Amino acid sequence: MNISMYQASVPPIVRSLNNLITILEKGDRYAIAKKIESSILINSRLYPDMHPLSKQVQIASDVTRRGVARLAGLEAPSMVDNEQTFAELIDRTKQTITYLETIAPEQIDGSEARTIVLPMGKESITLQGMPYLNVFILPNLYFHVTTTYNILRHSGVELGKIDFLGKP
Repeated sequence: MNISMYQASVPPIVRSLNNLITILEKGDRYAIAKKIESSILINSRLYPDMHPLSKQVQIASDVTRRGVARLAGLEAPSMVDNEQTFAELIDRTKQTITYLETIAPEQIDGSEARTIVLPMGKESITLQGMPYLNVFILPNLYFHVTTTYNILRHSGVELGKIDFLGKP
């Protein structure tokens, strides 16, 4: 049995983004319960040269929204990176999911060999669809969701592996 490009992309991305929402909701509840200003957690980072939690969520949203759009041969809707609360980060993630759910399987299936030109600063790289999904979109998504998880876990939020993986 073959797996389609749609099956390999949209469902696991949506699942990870839903899990990210769960992680953010737990962070929000923790801040409220411990009477911690939520901006402290939202601006936290694992190391000084890393992005804060807010940027981790924004990048997870951007890389998946733009990535799936490129696979479908579309232009992704833009989002302004101005979220400052857990509610705003959760809303952004939900908007990303809503957009991804508008993409039909037939828009992505067959994109394995589609040429994707990916802007990288002043340069760009060119990949075919399958490597773009497997070596850029999915690893970036998992990195930024994991980093969000780690920032909150390091800050004391009670998170477990099931929060990252989601319930089966």
